Amino acid sequence: MSTTEFSYQFNYETFKGKVNFPTGIFINGKFSAGANRTTIDVINPTNGKVLTSIAEGTTDDVNRAVDAAKRAFDESWGLRIPGAERGKLLYRLADLMQKNWDELAALEALDNGKTFNDARATDLTMSVDTIRYYAGWADKNHGQVIETDETKLAYTRHEPFGVVGQIIPWNFPPRSGTRHGQLRCTQALRAYPLSALRMCSLINEAGFPPGVVNVVTGYGETVGRAIAEHMRIDKISFTGSTLVGRKVMEAAAKSNLKNVTLELGGKSPNVVFNDADIDLAVHWSIHGIFWNHGQNCCAGSRIYVQSGIYDEFLKRFTAQAKALKLGDPFAKDSYQGPQVSQNQFDRIMEHIEAGKKEGATVHLGGERFGTLGYWIQPTIFTNVRPEMRIVREEIFGPVAVVIKFETEQEVIGMANGTEYGLAAALFTKDITRGIQVAHQLQAGTTWVNCISSLHPNVPFGGCKQSGVGRELGEYALDTSVVFLFILPLHEKMANLFVLLFAISYTNVKAVQVNLGRVLG
Repeated sequence: MSTTEFSYQFNYETFKGKVNFPTGIFINGKFSAGANRTTIDVINPTNGKVLTSIAEGTTDDVNRAVDAAKRAFDESWGLRIPGAERGKLLYRLADLMQKNWDELAALEALDNGKTFNDARATDLTMSVDTIRYYAGWADKNHGQVIETDETKLAYTRHEPFGVVGQIIPWNFPPRSGTRHGQLRCTQALRAYPLSALRMCSLINEAGFPPGVVNVVTGYGETVGRAIAEHMRIDKISFTGSTLVGRKVMEAAAKSNLKNVTLELGGKSPNVVFNDADIDLAVHWSIHGIFWNHGQNCCAGSRIYVQSGIYDEFLKRFTAQAKALKLGDPFAKDSYQGPQVSQNQFDRIMEHIEAGKKEGATVHLGGERFGTLGYWIQPTIFTNVRPEMRIVREEIFGPVAVVIKFETEQEVIGMANGTEYGLAAALFTKDITRGIQVAHQLQAGTTWVNCISSLHPNVPFGGCKQSGVGRELGEYALDTSVVFLFILPLHEKMANLFVLLFAISYTNVKAVQVNLGRVLG
């Protein structure tokens, strides 16, 4: 079947070059049209215009992808290939990503709206570093010999799950597919799939066996549902909203009781104490909420500032927010591009309007920027109350609330007064206080004197309603995946981009060998 293609001439100060690659369904190492031969439009978020079209997948395509993944797992992947060889393939893929570094960053800036500089310096760096980190782990899955008695040999071994489904978020396409080497089916939301589809060609070039990676682009009500409910998918991993996470877990339970890893929403507190270095706190707080246009699950959107420095912090924080450059994602001096889609734009603006109606003070911004595309001004609210939606709900945009507090115990209570528990941050020069408060904040990650700073070897994940399991680091070998893949996604489960491929997820098997004991 013929397939769609994407061809584009980049002619920007930061990147010049022409790209041309297939954008069809990718199954068993080949691109094709979807079963219904229909397409999905990809929208340029800077102006709201159609950028290109990609193939639309169906349930039949998901079934074909699962067949290909299962066949690859049984014949050329999983237990059929030594870990050292999987590691070599991952290293080769990382090298190819580095070779095509600027092209991948440009694709991210083009269809996702993030700045080219940020995609290049942050997303691609984390992606390549994570692939190389786990490439080194590929041949280091060790079991244990367990002492029982002299008549038995008891040991454990780590075996791959099989076919694994993953739903990846659109906000950090290059890093969010980061996991480890066996059989996986990854869903990304439609509309921002260009870097993922380009990666398919690199995966072929790296030498992965056909069927190890399969990509199906489509809608959630068809492709997404087929993945979540599929009886031959053994594990599913989802990154996205808590609402959709519940649906994924429900579908996993109602089908074949899939193993589930969830990295869900957040409403992260960022606490600034009187003794903090104000300039340091302001610098990191700007990064914490406005980086990636606020489209960050661990964004420090609730900024609590102790009364002694509240006015000065707000003054400097406002000045830096005003100075942020909104503009062409390919411009050297742009800090913030457009939001990713019309739906995301509308959702953020609806929260901003709710804040105004509920009586919060718009200290800065609060309006769209320009007339085309999905641009929103950096926004700061003050004079808020705990029950307001802008304080309680994840907005996923460039919107901060700045709240005054008096005592340490007061702010710990306010910070923990949320259903979320993904991340938290605090700023203080007193390292004893920093460590003690970090231990009391209910979050999977707590940063002290920094925020939104991740590393491939440090685990990440949430507690409460922010998720189940961990990604990154050695902990991911026990609870999550360990293969890094680039996948751009969209806003909700209604529009999904699906990738199926083989990874090295593991199950622990106990083996008990009788060495001569006779019953009776």
